[in-house]
Amino acid sequence: MNLKAYLRSRQKEIERALDRYLPKVNTKPATLHKAMRYSLFAGGKRLRPILCLAAAEACHGKIGNALPLACALECIHTYSLVHDDLPSMDNDDFRRGRPTCHKVFGDGIAVLAGDALLTIAFEIVSTAKPTPRYGVSILLGEIAVAAGSQRLIAGQVADLEAEGRNVGRDQLRYIHENKTAAMLTSSMRLGAMSANANAKELRAITNFGRGLGLAFQVIDDILDVTQTSEVLGKSAGKDIAAKKATYPAVIGLNKSRTEARRLTRHAHRALSIFGNGKAEALHALANYLLEREY
Repeated sequence: MNLKAYLRSRQKEIERALDRYLPKVNTKPATLHKAMRYSLFAGGKRLRPILCLAAAEACHGKIGNALPLACALECIHTYSLVHDDLPSMDNDDFRRGRPTCHKVFGDGIAVLAGDALLTIAFEIVSTAKPTPRYGVSILLGEIAVAAGSQRLIAGQVADLEAEGRNVGRDQLRYIHENKTAAMLTSSMRLGAMSANANAKELRAITNFGRGLGLAFQVIDDILDVTQTSEVLGKSAGKDIAAKKATYPAVIGLNKSRTEARRLTRHAHRALSIFGNGKAEALHALANYLLEREY
């Protein structure tokens, strides 16, 4: 498939939908909505919503039914970045190649913009079309758990607490599985649910998401060591400076590359139940993420 054309097409669909869901920039309080839009439309790759749509396609679903869930996921992802960049967290001045939200609007507005992006995500999910197997309450529960105190936030807490400490491989995996892989996995699970996936399909999508999500974070760890700030669109080398728990720090750069390839192969195998090229986009996206490192 032509992955570049696929990505461009899906990004445009997602951008249009996000613009419809978010309050306009002049809606009171204007400063808040300007900050929300500043961060949400900062030029991200829209990976999570695209994976959501691709999972829906793999399960014979309609893009229109998955789109609200895809947009909600992007709002949650952006909220997590806005808060992650704050001085009290990772203290980063740049995100996606431009000043972070708190550098432009101040810490207080950045906190509230993140809060508002998280909250609007649940409003968007509430508009999603239920299916025979998955009602709106199930969709809301899925996204709430993934973003909550035992998944995304748990990973962020463990990440903060691990700074400057000797962390073993099991603890490192716990951080990455929750801080990154949980939301990536739920992105694809929600896409499958929007298509009324059966139990076998949902299990395959879940296993793919877990493998790909962990591989994604391993590759991100590698890129922080090997790439420049200009390439990354954010400050390079911050993991080392902050003494973060990362795969290169714990097992070394070469073993990290081997692990990323192993996890990606595992993800590919999980999709073996899908025939007739239905999972082609998911396979292509997994390869695309792995190739970022080279």
